[in-house]
Formats: sequence, C-alpha cells, structure tokens
Amino acid sequence: MHALSLETYKLTKRFGSFTAMDAVNLKVRPGTVHALLGENGAGKSTLVKCVVGYYHPDGGAVMIDGREQAIGSPTVARDLGIGMVYQHFTVVPGMTVAENLLLARGKLPAVIHWKAVRAELEAFLQTTPFRLDLDATPMELSAGEKQKLEILKQLYLKPRLLILDEPTSVLTPQEADEVLGLLKQRAHAGDCTVLMITHKFREVAEHADDVSVLRRGALVASHAVGEVSAEQLAAAMVGEGKSAKAAAFVREELEGHEAGPVRLAVKALVVAGDRGELAVQSLSLSVRGGEIVGVAGVSGNGQRELMEALVGQRPIESGDVHVGAERFHATRAQNRRLKVRSLPEEPLRNACVGELSVGHNMGLRVFDAPPAARSGWMHFGVLRDKARALIREYGVKTQGEGAQIRTLSGGNVQRAVLARELAEEADLLLVSNPVFGLDFAAVAEIHGRLVAARNRGTAVLLVSEDLDELLALSDRIVVMSEGRIVFECAAAGADRRTLGAHMGGHGHAEAA
Repeated sequence: MHALSLETYKLTKRFGSFTAMDAVNLKVRPGTVHALLGENGAGKSTLVKCVVGYYHPDGGAVMIDGREQAIGSPTVARDLGIGMVYQHFTVVPGMTVAENLLLARGKLPAVIHWKAVRAELEAFLQTTPFRLDLDATPMELSAGEKQKLEILKQLYLKPRLLILDEPTSVLTPQEADEVLGLLKQRAHAGDCTVLMITHKFREVAEHADDVSVLRRGALVASHAVGEVSAEQLAAAMVGEGKSAKAAAFVREELEGHEAGPVRLAVKALVVAGDRGELAVQSLSLSVRGGEIVGVAGVSGNGQRELMEALVGQRPIESGDVHVGAERFHATRAQNRRLKVRSLPEEPLRNACVGELSVGHNMGLRVFDAPPAARSGWMHFGVLRDKARALIREYGVKTQGEGAQIRTLSGGNVQRAVLARELAEEADLLLVSNPVFGLDFAAVAEIHGRLVAARNRGTAVLLVSEDLDELLALSDRIVVMSEGRIVFECAAAGADRRTLGAHMGGHGHAEAA
C-alpha cells in the first residue's frame, strides 16, 4: 500500500450559469498533508466532491498517480483507494455504530459473522484516538460523536488518499490534534495522502505540509506551510481589498465590568439520555447577567442532554432550573416574559422549519404577539418588514425573505436564527456549538454578536467542544465529564493542559 498523488488540471464545475470552480490546477504530493483554505462558497467542497465522484466536472481532469481517471461515482473513488469525510453526516441513522462501520466497506458477504466482526471492530477501536459505543445509533449521538463516526469509518477503510471536509469542527483541540497527528504519521510513513479543508490556521501550521487557497472558485495561492504566514493566507482568502487583520480571527473585546445578578441557576439537575441512562447527574451551575459561562467537555459527556433539558426539548428527571426568581419550565410564555433565547446545535434541524420561508422562521418568536398579531389576526406585512430589517442588519445572504430557510448555507442559517433570538434584548441566551462548520469570517461575526450581548448585560451559557472558542469568549469555564461538573475556573489565564486533563476524565493527574 502506498500513498497516492492527486493532481487536478483546469478542473471546472458549473451550476447553471454560476461557475463554482474555474480551471483549478491543484497538486497534492504523495505522503503529505495538504490544507485547502477559502471562505464559504470559494469552491473547496465543490473541488473535493469532483475528486470523489460526487459531482461530475464540466471541464478539466483529475489525475491519480499521474494517470487521468474518470471518477464517475464515490464507489469508483473508493475502489481507487480514495476516501472522504464529509462536512455533513452520511451515516445511516437507524443502524448501530458497528453496522455503519461495516457498511463503509461497500462489499459485504451474504452472511455476517458478528462475533468475529465485533472482535475486529473492538481491536480497530483500540488503535484510534477515540472510542464510540458500537451498539449506539447515530440518533443517540451528539454532532461531535457523529463526526467521530465519520472519521472512524474512513480510518477503518485505510484509504491511500483521504479527503477531510472540516473534520475537526466539533472535536476538542486535543482530539483534533490526536486525529490529525495520527493522519500525519500515516502520511509521512507513505501509507496515505491527506487533503484537508479547514478554517483553522492553527491546524494548518501544526499539521499540514502544504497549503492552497481558493477564492471565488479560483486557485489563488499554493505554498509550503513553513514559507507563509497566517496573515498572508488570510489576505489571499479574502482578497487584497480587505486587510489581513479583518480576515483573521477577530472578536469584540470582553468589556471589564462586574457581573450582575444570577439569571440562570441550575440545581442538582438529573436528565436521562436517549436509552434511559443518566446523561446529566446532579449538575449545578449558575450564570450571572453580563457574563459568558463556557461549558467544556469531550463530545458525549451530557452537554447535549443538558441544553435540550434547559430549552424544553428533553424532560428533567429531578432537580430544578430557575431563571431569576422563577422556576423555569421553558414554556413559550416564560421564554417571552423572562427574555430567554437560544441558539441550539444544528439550528436548521433544531430551531427552524426548513420548508418555511426565512421571514416566517424569523417571526416564530413574535407571530402571535403585537404588533404582528392584533385582534385575532396575523399581520404578515409586519413580519415581512421585520425580517427584511434583520436580514440587512445581520447580513443574511438569501434570495429574499420568501426563500425557504433550508436553501441557505449553514452560516446564513446561523445568522438568521441569531437575528431572531437577539431581535429583542435577551436576559438569558443558551448557545450550543454556535459556529460549527462556518468560515472564519462568519465565526468572528457570530462571536462578536455573543460578546456584544454579554456586554449589554445578557447572561450567556455557551456549550462548545472547541476549547479555543471557550478560552476566547468566556468569563468562566466549567468542565463536564460523565454528566457532572468536575472543574471550574476563570477563563482568563486558564491552563489549557489542566482543562484538557479534566475533560479527559483525568483531572487528578498532573497535566503534563
């Protein structure tokens, strides 16, 4: 088995009159990790989907090991030794983790000897950076765990060219480093070649050998990583008309002020998981007005169940939640009266009605209250005008307020939901993985909105599996492990290694 080289020659893809990728010449050396950068819509996913046969290019060629290949489908790509971890999940929801891993092989025998297969899968998991329950189904997994399953599927197949589309968006920095470090070792050993789409300059600097930048469908730069700075790459991504500083990770500064009264008080909360197990165990925390409390933890340690319980999507077994002086049940009336808003994980699935328009989705909080509703009638003109104003203010890219919200990109769905939730002053904001899969410009904008809300006095509870995000935004950080809060500290000056040790369940160990 040897690592494959990849070369594209004038690769072009059009969607109607729109040219998504224009005559791209990309060279990926065998046995290297090659990073691909670019803003959302730059053509990165289009390029790699042409390489794996998901799209058919309108011009140009794909060459593997110097030979032109007609890759008509992902099956052809797999037979050539090409694997891909997609940004959007491709696992089968009703099948177990074990069945999804086995299905990744493509060709299966008529009779599967499960005892032998499970032993093989258990042995495989011993060699990987993280483990999953082989009997769990994707419906029971968090977004981060589903992403891990996508990565495990490809590691199991041992491809010779592995393409990763935003593989670490919902992994902790430690997990990301483990996965990318493992892949870099395999690449440098000559076993595979890695082409990685990412928005994180840290990952490029630490794990990639070469880097290329796409902008508006064209290849605008290719460098050895050691010969280019993050500022140069950022400038290449957005064009010379914008400053590199504006392109880099920039957020509004946390204003120094005393936190206000406790807005959210969670006491001895117990919440069951999807299979009846205790996912949240006697958890207590508080959030004051004017502070961001970040919840850190490895995916699958109860964060999803905690936030679903707080927003009313999951029943509470015991314990209680208070917002201000009032016991909180997350009813629609309470949310309105107590000014509680939320930005959940995967907002298109959890906070929107995909078939409804952008305007109607933006009006879901207010359609039944004045001025949108008067004398028993709903005034659509009020909702339309409000939606248009929010679309302008939050820079939501859409064909209009009448477009179905499911037609928007992930970043624009995030902007639309955040616009709705912050359209009026919020006293409490519950946020889960707010920038999953977004480019750095959208990340900076949404982070800035969260910090601005905090600076106006909003209490923000922020769950994120990205420790860098929590360290940048939070006033305090609490660590969840196995459904419990196991550590708490001020974010300023927090030690990343100590946090990582607690996240991994080894808080008693010396962080070395």
